[in-house]
Amino acid sequence: MTLRPAAQADLRPPADPAEHRGLPAADGTRARPARRPRRRRRGADRRPRFAIAVTAAFFALLYLPVGVVVLFSFNSQKSLTVFEDVSLRWYSAFLRDDVLIDSLGMSLRVSLVAMAGSLVLGVALALGLVRNRSRLGSFAGLVMLVPLITPEIVTGVAAMMLFKGLGITLSTTTVMLAEITFSISYVTVILRSRIAALNPEVEEAAMDLGATRRQALFLVTLPALLPSILASGVLIFALVFDDFVLAYFTTGVDPQPLSVRIYSAIRFGVQPTINAVGTLMLVGSIGLIVLALAIPRLFGRRGGLDLLSGK
Repeated sequence: MTLRPAAQADLRPPADPAEHRGLPAADGTRARPARRPRRRRRGADRRPRFAIAVTAAFFALLYLPVGVVVLFSFNSQKSLTVFEDVSLRWYSAFLRDDVLIDSLGMSLRVSLVAMAGSLVLGVALALGLVRNRSRLGSFAGLVMLVPLITPEIVTGVAAMMLFKGLGITLSTTTVMLAEITFSISYVTVILRSRIAALNPEVEEAAMDLGATRRQALFLVTLPALLPSILASGVLIFALVFDDFVLAYFTTGVDPQPLSVRIYSAIRFGVQPTINAVGTLMLVGSIGLIVLALAIPRLFGRRGGLDLLSGK
């Protein structure tokens, strides 16, 4: 009588478990652990070296010129190619330049007025778009997005032609009006999602307790929107302060915004003072954007990039 292969396999002595753990076997010898088959590296596990190289090259081309401007703003000499020693000479020269200081003051005034005006109109527009569910409201919401997708140079030329057609002389007032009009869409996009996420029953409960609709708006709804309002205001201030295209087409002769003044100055040659001004603008803009992203967290809300989506 012969045994089948399966039965012969069953009569084999059981394998020593030490073989799988690399421990000493029963006869005293050290068993070798079983080799696991090598798995081929999947395509998803491989590092995309080409994508990493392209990304590194992109950031290098984007930020290396900015780093050069910051570096040579501390150069002790007037040279823009040879760095000799660290000095604050050009920052002091900027503080003594009355023309640049006047332009800085105008940029600050325009940014503050544009921030205030766009917040008032943007909050009202966001409330209206969220609570008006008619077809007209949907159409108005689409029209509100047009300034965001329109090239800024087109907006600047259109604003200039409008002021010229109405016989309005280009001045600080025209820059403020153009910047307010351009910034309303940003405020509306940021606040629209936040307003839609609010519970309308809270405002209705306030009116049931005796508050009027206006009181419920100012005492319940707007305080709930305060973090998003402050964050969007700081963001608008930073965007308007650095804006060049719209300010270039709508500004007058004098005074000019700081960005336009810098452009006018470099047409006759780059001066080291411009490096100092650009560095200060860069630091100020980064600080304002960081503040705008941090404001919601100061109020116990989610911050970060959620600001751009209004969450």
